[in-house]
Amino acid sequence: MKKLLVIGIATMAFAALSARADDAKTTYENACAKCHGADGKGDTKIGQKLGVKDFTDAKVQADLKDDAAIKAIKEGVKNADGKTVMKPSEGLSDGDVTALVAYLRTLKK
Repeated sequence: MKKLLVIGIATMAFAALSARADDAKTTYENACAKCHGADGKGDTKIGQKLGVKDFTDAKVQADLKDDAAIKAIKEGVKNADGKTVMKPSEGLSDGDVTALVAYLRTLKK
């Protein structure tokens, strides 16, 4: 009986994590892909204009710290002149933002 309980809890946890990953992918597609591209390369017209980072690049991924990515998502990004180049994402919980950063990590090639 204990084994069934453990298996049941593990299955529910896996389903919850899978749902969170699916939600993060959907959030990325809806809020980020316009500039960063569906694949994370940043080779969209607006992404090239803004000079967004290529999230598929291993060096970019290594240089990008989770706390900096979380801050950028929550607070947005301004260039050296103080002009907003990325608006903050609104309506995302802390868990959503953390899941989104984890999703960004999956784009590395």
